[in-house]
Amino acid sequence: MFKDIVKINNLKNFAEKEVTIGGWVYHSRPSGKLIFIVIRDGSGLCQCVIEKGKISEELFEKIKRLGAESSVTFKGTVRKDERSVGGYELLVSGAEVLCESVDYPITPKQHGIDFLLKNRHLHLRSQRQWCIGKIRHTVINAIRQFFNENDFTLVDSPILTGIVGEEAGSLFNVDYFEMPAFLSQTGQLHLECAAMSYGRVYCFGPTFRAEKSKTRRHLTEFWMVEPEVAFVDLPGLLEIAENFVSFIVKRVLEDNEAELKTLGADIEALKKIVPPFYRLTYTQAHEILTSQKTQDFMAAQLADFKSQKQEIENKIAALEAEAKGQIKQWRQDKIAAELIDLRSDLDEIETKIENNPKHAKLASEFKWGEDLGGSDETIISLMHDKPIFVTHYPREAKAFYMKQDENPKVVQNFDMLAPAGFGEIIGGSMREDSYEKLLARINEHGYKLENYQWYLDLRRYGSVPHGGFGLGVERTLAWITGEKHIRQCIAFPRMMDKILI
Repeated sequence: MFKDIVKINNLKNFAEKEVTIGGWVYHSRPSGKLIFIVIRDGSGLCQCVIEKGKISEELFEKIKRLGAESSVTFKGTVRKDERSVGGYELLVSGAEVLCESVDYPITPKQHGIDFLLKNRHLHLRSQRQWCIGKIRHTVINAIRQFFNENDFTLVDSPILTGIVGEEAGSLFNVDYFEMPAFLSQTGQLHLECAAMSYGRVYCFGPTFRAEKSKTRRHLTEFWMVEPEVAFVDLPGLLEIAENFVSFIVKRVLEDNEAELKTLGADIEALKKIVPPFYRLTYTQAHEILTSQKTQDFMAAQLADFKSQKQEIENKIAALEAEAKGQIKQWRQDKIAAELIDLRSDLDEIETKIENNPKHAKLASEFKWGEDLGGSDETIISLMHDKPIFVTHYPREAKAFYMKQDENPKVVQNFDMLAPAGFGEIIGGSMREDSYEKLLARINEHGYKLENYQWYLDLRRYGSVPHGGFGLGVERTLAWITGEKHIRQCIAFPRMMDKILI
């Protein structure tokens, strides 16, 4: 029975032919002797038209009462109709109800993010989450394609490790057969070993941070891809990074235009993501943040945010007034959906209005030597229409393994900031290839030397200039899709208070 089911995204190949499709009820609208019912099957949406008399009276009434997410199969003739979702509809001649769904908890009304996370097992079915998941699939496919086509070898780094890769305060401790161990913060240190074997390598998998943060930019478990390259310098590393990100965005534009439109992503802005990207040193970024120009920019932003807020409030008021009138059910449903999006936009703009003065104050007080904070990255990225490289951070603000520059106060590193206020999506550096300098840095940080003897060996036996970077999948996906919450960019987010689902 099920082997003959046609996927909705293939209906274009069956115009005027009889097929069977199966899926879940997305929306239903009875209208006299007709039922217009939209189903989804994981590949797309299709409106199915059921006429009274074409199926039994009992089945017609049963389908008429079906709730959201009931599972069904429909048999019928495919008809091209540009007005229908997906461009094709099904004129139903037969149907079977597999499972009736009653009181599905996620309704067209507005739900808070906490409610949706609590019901994540069901929320994954929503159209927005479906679109994000399809784009994530493309992003991951593009990541592998880029490295495979550019002579990189995949090397799987360990998730359980006994060494610190980033800040010790963000480690998850694990009891490893009565020995101390951690969940990996990065595959980089192990990947450097592989780079001395293969030249160009990358690892791709989950990484972990025990930061006690509940911001929209943080997850305790996230996916990161990390390339590592032997015989490279910092300009060469930046070139790889910008070509890599441009390739990912190009693939998404080619493969997921419909999903981007559904999400309301800024497609025209994404088309600008081509090399070269902007380049700033940390010192230049410091000068920008503490300048009067930035204060003027933030004041203009605040005025623009307030104008946007007023515009959204006017739209909400107009729709609420229309909803109180005598209008058809389909229009009521459409207004309800529009109000959900508008209220979400209103929440977002109110948050921006609240944060703007705080960010402006932090920028004016930014001291050379501090690491860039989230608000600093937001300001710099708002000022640009393409990604920005910020290079040569202060040595004391960065990890022990980063290569010291000719100016001993800074290291040869970079962050890539996504535009439109999304902030950092890549962090990378040249690695210290001097045995003596690396040994001194390990001692400065107070790390146990015996844990890093193997890492020092890489500098003893054939050390070469090498470097790499890490790209966070969820942050990149949030930027591309315009998603406000990074937790929406992974199927089962892990946060401080969420571990069960």
